[in-house]
Amino acid sequence: MMMKNKHIWSGLLFQLGMIFYVGGILSHIVIGAVLGNEPEAMYYMAVYKEKSAYILILPGLVMKVIATVVHSFDYLIKPAWLKLNYLCMAFLTVNAVVFLVPMMPEVTQLARENLILGVISPAYKDTVTTEMWIGISNVIPLITMVVLSTIGPKINK
Repeated sequence: MMMKNKHIWSGLLFQLGMIFYVGGILSHIVIGAVLGNEPEAMYYMAVYKEKSAYILILPGLVMKVIATVVHSFDYLIKPAWLKLNYLCMAFLTVNAVVFLVPMMPEVTQLARENLILGVISPAYKDTVTTEMWIGISNVIPLITMVVLSTIGPKINK
């Protein structure tokens, strides 16, 4: 019974983490497409992205990591799909914690300055371009992790 409850809770935690994490990332893409590229729109987009990173993306990432670690205790020998999943999560975590999240306040500040000046500064453009490329580098590991998390456990049954 204890093992079944562990699987229910870790599965729920993982699903919620995926919803928060992937949903937060997708919302960043959508808001950029919706709001446009005027200084006021860019400021509110930066504020939204910063807040949603703290409210959705980081908590979702933590939930996914915890659930995966709990689930991995089921395997005495870790299967290849789980090892690859760990690698993808490590890559995504480093990108989030080392690069993207620390950039959020900077982007918001630069967007605030754009709003005051009424023009989009080269510093803002450079920072947002860097953020975009780091975000793009997450696509393959993210899709890989989602697929492995869905089909990997079924492979070992």
